[in-house]
Amino acid sequence: MKFVRPKIFLVGETRAVDDGLEAYFDHVGVSGWTTDAPSDAERLCEVFGRLCYRSFEPGLNPNVTRVRQGNGPYLRHIVEVGHGSVLEHASVNFIFADVSRVFTHELVRHRAGVAISQESLRFVRLDTLTAFVPTLIQESEEGMAIFAKTLEQLEAVQRSLADAYRIEDATSFDTKKKLTSAFRRIAPDGVATTVGWSCNFRTLRHVIERRTDPAAEEEIRLVFGMVYETVRARYPNVFADYAVEMVDGLPWVKTDHGKI
Repeated sequence: MKFVRPKIFLVGETRAVDDGLEAYFDHVGVSGWTTDAPSDAERLCEVFGRLCYRSFEPGLNPNVTRVRQGNGPYLRHIVEVGHGSVLEHASVNFIFADVSRVFTHELVRHRAGVAISQESLRFVRLDTLTAFVPTLIQESEEGMAIFAKTLEQLEAVQRSLADAYRIEDATSFDTKKKLTSAFRRIAPDGVATTVGWSCNFRTLRHVIERRTDPAAEEEIRLVFGMVYETVRARYPNVFADYAVEMVDGLPWVKTDHGKI
């Protein structure tokens, strides 16, 4: 038995293909166009936004006599006017480790614009149980004792079942899979797991807003507070409009331009 805290890892992001972009700029008549975007993801969001109006430079579209300069001002305007579809063109890839299945059950409610791959307890046998302990439990000596004792008992049950069915002696992986799948039915929802989660920027903004709200569950607030800190530092122009208020020791990430 081990107590853990959730961990997040940003493992991938949208990258630009420079040759393709330069060929497009030649085609549209703005050879050598550049931007001060701090990341490829933000650069591509700007490109896709500008192509909608052919607003790379004044006069390219006869209706456009002036354009916003700079990736920051441009994306800030995109957010302000709610042109959120532009932000769907860039995606990020996370791995969330030592999160509970309580957390993942809530995470999968967000379906639009995401991809999810979760550690499977049909295949991964539980011999040691690990879990995140909510603050309300941590603050009570009696609560912690009950929590720890229950987790120890459930861990012992997993090992007893493994011994009873002699899973270690099984030579067929199919047999091991069936037994492991059966044993997991009495594992707690709070058992720690790992999930891969990918999403586009538009979805990410929405999930951060909803899941850092004080009404959200503690663990998911904790995780998406860490997610926000990571993406705010790496993609400052996409998340520049947010402000943070601490509530119950966790960040509440807010904006006047919600769910764009």
